[in-house]
Amino acid sequence: MKNIFKIFLVGIIGLFIISCAEEEDKTTLNNTSQSTLSADKTSVVLNETIASQNALTFTYSNPTFNPSVAFTNTVEFGISGTNFTPSITKEVSLEQKTFSLTHLELNNILASLNVSPNVAKSIEIRLKSSLNSSTFIYSNAIKVDMTGYTPNPDLIFPKINVPGGYAGAAGYADWTPNNAPNLFSPAKDNKYRGFIYIANPNSEYKFTINQDWAGDKGDDGTFTGKLVETGEQNVKAVSAGAYYVNVDWAANIYSSIKADFGVIGDATPTGWGSDTNFIYNPTTKTYIINSIALNNTGVFKFRANDDWVLKFQPASADQTLTSGTGVQTYMNTEGTVTGDSSYKVSTAGNYKIELDLHNSAYYKLTVTKL
Repeated sequence: MKNIFKIFLVGIIGLFIISCAEEEDKTTLNNTSQSTLSADKTSVVLNETIASQNALTFTYSNPTFNPSVAFTNTVEFGISGTNFTPSITKEVSLEQKTFSLTHLELNNILASLNVSPNVAKSIEIRLKSSLNSSTFIYSNAIKVDMTGYTPNPDLIFPKINVPGGYAGAAGYADWTPNNAPNLFSPAKDNKYRGFIYIANPNSEYKFTINQDWAGDKGDDGTFTGKLVETGEQNVKAVSAGAYYVNVDWAANIYSSIKADFGVIGDATPTGWGSDTNFIYNPTTKTYIINSIALNNTGVFKFRANDDWVLKFQPASADQTLTSGTGVQTYMNTEGTVTGDSSYKVSTAGNYKIELDLHNSAYYKLTVTKL
């Protein structure tokens, strides 16, 4: 029994010694100086015509710690009064001490914060230093009044290119990735979609990214919608017309369906009985009906292939069109349409109708009274 007690006592003493040693090894981390952030302006009006130019320059100093520890820096943006919920962050270097953001970069931040364009909004900005996934040190918060603009969707949505032998006849250049129609990713999720126009049967094309041939993809040779980067074959459009193309770049799959659009409805001369088809204009790269009589008592829709599978429809605020004013139009199969709404005009007469389908993130419809 005495031996058992001795063993037990030795164990307790050992645990006590280890515990004391661990306590002595603990070190208190001190934030010996705070980080700082300043900007060269207190207000800025963003301008798309100089989107690539610097709009705002920041100067910052890092926090210091004793003992020294590793950390990363981001600059955090939030609407004033929201306590940075939600927020948008931009990573910055530990060494630079100054950085600038362009008109486009700041406008994208405002858009991500759901700030309406063309109205000044107070934005709070601070330096966020991350020691780990749950420990953060913040600088002072500064305020800058920012006025954004309605962004050009060609600049803010990712895209891939569709070079091919058809492109010259469509107003671009044959087999030239940086002068070819594009497919855009409205959700910024590596899934691209859009329209290309094929003037001549049996035209071929491929898919590229970054407007270059590096990493281009084509069919795997089975022509069942599978893409490969090595040993690829050109995709072929058997007949002429407009094609609606979808590409999942990460999953290496694609689809392409014929989609020739026309207008139909009781506001048109042929009513609901037949479509008046669009003609592609390679100069404007848009689909046009140069003249059609529209009454102001009926409605009209845009549909593909004389069928209702694919159709363009309005947002509720744009059902009655204003002459000469372009509005965003939506495709039913893309999950962007609610209900089954139609278009109409407030004044009867002859109209030119133009569909701009070059960017799937912003299909544009314009009707102009002649």
